Amino acid sequence: MKTPIKNVVLVHGAFADGSGYEALYHNLTVKGFNVLIVQNPLSSLEADVEQVNIVLDRIGSPAVLVGHSWGGTVITEAGSHTNAAALVYVAALQPDKGQSALDCISSLPPLPENGILPPDDNGIVYIAKEKFHAAFCADLDAKKAEFMCASQGAFYASAFATPVTNAAWRNKPCWGCVATEDKTINPDIQRNMYSRSNTKITEIKGSHVIFMSHPELVAQVIVEAAESVAS
Repeated sequence: MKTPIKNVVLVHGAFADGSGYEALYHNLTVKGFNVLIVQNPLSSLEADVEQVNIVLDRIGSPAVLVGHSWGGTVITEAGSHTNAAALVYVAALQPDKGQSALDCISSLPPLPENGILPPDDNGIVYIAKEKFHAAFCADLDAKKAEFMCASQGAFYASAFATPVTNAAWRNKPCWGCVATEDKTINPDIQRNMYSRSNTKITEIKGSHVIFMSHPELVAQVIVEAAESVAS
C-alpha cells in the first residue's frame, strides 16, 4: 500500500520572506496538505540550510521540499535530509556540487530589467527600488510591489558565492516551474539547469514570483510531486 505524502515545506528566496507564500499555502492546505514555511535568515547558505533542516526535523515524516529563486540553492544542499522525498524548484537556482548560485545566475547575461545591485558597505545585496516591480514581480499590482520592495530581505552576497557541497537533485526526484516572463533569473537559465538534472518541467507564464501570481498552477506541480513519490 502506498502512503500519500501530505507534508510540504516551502523555502523562500532572497529579497523576500515566507509571507509571500500565503496564497500558495492556502491552495495547498485546502487540498489537505500540512504546510510549513521556512524563514531563512539569508545570512549564509549554511544558516539557511540549518533552518530548513530544523523544519524538516519538526515535520517528522516525508515531505515535498519546495524552493523559490535562491531557495533552490538551499534545497539543493538541504534536500539530502531523510524527510525530503521530492524537490520542487520554482523559478529557482539549481547548482551542481561545487557550483554556487552566482555561477548559475551568471551563466547567461542579465536581462535589461534585472535590478540586482552590487553589495553595499555591509556586503548586502538588494534590488533597486526603481526596477523592483519590473524585475521581480511585474504581474503583481504596483502597490504590492512597492510594499515588497520596502520589506525585501537583507541578503548577504557571500551566500550567493558559496558553492554547494551536495546536489540533492542527483538522488531525489525533481520538478521545476519555469517562469517564462522572469526578469530576475533568465528563463533560459532555468531551462538549462532543469534539463541538465532531468527535472520534470512545467512552464508558467508569469514573473519571477509565479507562486504569488499563479499559486494554483504552482500548487498543481507540488501536488503532482507528492502523488508521484507516495511510498
